[in-house]
Amino acid sequence: MVDNENVKQRRLVEFKDGCRYGKFGRTKAYELIAHERIRAYKMGGKTMIDLNSVDEYHASLPRVESEGKLGCRSAQRATSSHCCHDRKHR
Repeated sequence: MVDNENVKQRRLVEFKDGCRYGKFGRTKAYELIAHERIRAYKMGGKTMIDLNSVDEYHASLPRVESEGKLGCRSAQRATSSHCCHDRKHR
C-alpha cells in the first residue's frame, strides 16, 4: 500500500498544454527538459509535462532589477530622449 501523505502528486498535462501553461514553445520546452529544468514523462505514446516542475522553473528565474524607482520609459520622459540604459554606454 502506498502512503499518500508522503507521495507528492504530479500534475501531468499533455505536452502542448504544458507549453501553454509555461508560456514557452516546443523548442524551449525540449531544451528545458534536456537541461533538467522541467520534468517530462511518457504515458503511452504521449509526452506529459509536470506542471509542478514548470512552477519550480518559473520560481527559479532571476528577478529583473531596475536602476531606480523610475522605469526606463519614465526616465526617458524625465531626462532625455535616450533610454536610461544608454547612459552606461556613453
